[in-house]
Amino acid sequence: MKVVAIQMVSTPQLALNLERAQVLLRQASEAGAELAVLPEYFCLMGHQDTDKLGVAEDFGQGPIQDAMAEAAQSLQLWIVAGTMPLKTSQPGRVRNASLVFDPTGRCVARYDKMHLFRFDNGRERYDEARVLERGETPVFFELPSRSGHTWRVGLSVCYDLRFPELYRQLVQSGAGLLLVPAAFTHTTGQAHWELLLRARAVENLCHVLASAQGGLHDNGRTTWGHSMVVDPWGKVLGCHAQGEGWVLAELDAALQAECRSRLPALQHRLL
Repeated sequence: MKVVAIQMVSTPQLALNLERAQVLLRQASEAGAELAVLPEYFCLMGHQDTDKLGVAEDFGQGPIQDAMAEAAQSLQLWIVAGTMPLKTSQPGRVRNASLVFDPTGRCVARYDKMHLFRFDNGRERYDEARVLERGETPVFFELPSRSGHTWRVGLSVCYDLRFPELYRQLVQSGAGLLLVPAAFTHTTGQAHWELLLRARAVENLCHVLASAQGGLHDNGRTTWGHSMVVDPWGKVLGCHAQGEGWVLAELDAALQAECRSRLPALQHRLL
C-alpha cells in the first residue's frame, strides 16, 4: 500500500492552510497513495494557544471537516486530518482531535490526543493543558487496501510518541501501522524525533508513519519537520527534512510478517 506523510508549515490563516492541505492531498493522490496523513495543527498554527478556540468545530460539522470529507471523496483517498480543535462542554477548552475520512468522505474514526505536552527550558515554554482537554481512549481503524490486505491502523499524536505503552496496546489490538501526526519543536525534535519513531517501529515490529509541521511559522515558533515513514525493522523509507512537502512510501505487509516471524519478540513479552 502506498502512503504519504504530508509536511506543512501552517499559518494563523485557516483558509490558507486548508488551501495548501488540499493541494498537497491532490499531489498525494496523483502519486498513487491510498492513505495520506496531514500533520498536527494542519489547519491552524495560531499566534497564541487560545486561537484554537476561535476555529473549534462541533464534531461532525464545520468548514474544516467539510473540506476534508470533500477532499477524501473527490480524490478517492483515505485521509487522516492530522489534528484539529473540536469543541467540548468545558468553556475555554478544546480536544486536539485526529479524524479519519474514508474515500466516500465519511468520518470513520476519531482520536483525541491523550498526552498533553509541557516543556520549559528557560527559553521556550509550552503547556497544552492550558487550552486542551485530554482524550482517554486509544483508537484504531481498518483500512482495506487495493492489494486485498486489510491494515489495522493505530492513531496517536505528537507527544504521545514518548509513551510506548500506548503503541504496545495498539499493536496488541492488531495494529500493523502506527500514525504520528506531530508538531515537534525544533529543540525536542532535533534531540529525539527520529530516535523515538524508529524505537516505536522496532519494539513493535510495525510500520510507523509520521507527518510533521516543519519550518519557521508566522508565530515565531520553529518546528522540526523530518516527516518520515519507518519499516518494522527500523529502516527509514523516506524523509522530508524542512518546509512544505511530502514523503511517499510503499508498505509491505509480507515484510512485517517476516520480521515478526524472524524475531518473535512480541511473543516473548513477560510483563
